[in-house]
Amino acid sequence: MGETTNALGAFLRARRELVTPQRAGIPGGGVRRTPGLRREEVALLAGISADYYLRLERGRNRNPSVQVLESIARVLRLDAEHRAHLMALACEFQPPVRRQAPPPSALDLMASLAQPAFIEDRGFDILAANDLARMLSPRLVAGGNQLRDLFLDPDERALHRDWEIVAECFVAGFRQAVGSDGGDPRFAGLTGELTRASPHFRRLWARHEVRGHRSAPIRLDHPRAGELVLTREQLTISGTDGLKLIVYHPEAGSETAGKLSRLGPAGTTVPRVTH
Repeated sequence: MGETTNALGAFLRARRELVTPQRAGIPGGGVRRTPGLRREEVALLAGISADYYLRLERGRNRNPSVQVLESIARVLRLDAEHRAHLMALACEFQPPVRRQAPPPSALDLMASLAQPAFIEDRGFDILAANDLARMLSPRLVAGGNQLRDLFLDPDERALHRDWEIVAECFVAGFRQAVGSDGGDPRFAGLTGELTRASPHFRRLWARHEVRGHRSAPIRLDHPRAGELVLTREQLTISGTDGLKLIVYHPEAGSETAGKLSRLGPAGTTVPRVTH
């Protein structure tokens, strides 16, 4: 049974392997063939039977109580985001996610911005982008996918000065955004493609890290403008199922702000960025 059919079990195994016996308060630990805690140890520390925990990992028990999940989360040292992800995985199967179009008001707002901006769905598919976003990266166009481009397109990789950090954040953010819908054909197809094509993605995906969006500077090495330092802001679009407006903005008055204002094609001027 693979991750797409037993996402809860895959998550429990991955997180169990990250907790050492020492962290869990188990003295010694003995010789181990695999890292982390044994199933029996997780069960003992969580106050449940080993057989019950085994059924959870193997996908034979799909309705664990909140109390059981909280106990397991405590043993596995899960933070708030990973605990919420565990609860989501234990929910009933959700219907396939439907593609949706951005509302006209969101498109108007995106087009009016003097910063690179685009609209994405939960699977990191780009649904629309303004001109400055396309000038920032030609991959930021409707029909593209940020996760695929980040791992499979050499030019997109070269654009990011801190590619490994960005890649780790994107994978953790994607897993959190997908949540219990990881078996949806769209998401399963994308992760399957990246797992086969990119060893780096395969390693990050196997860690089952989840992380919400956090605003932080991103350093880009633009082929025309040189080094740019931008903050990636993420705004939820109301009335939609997970659509977000993404805006890359520089610090007001910074060198990057001036570079963005000159980023348009020859003979054009992009409105100066103001805050």
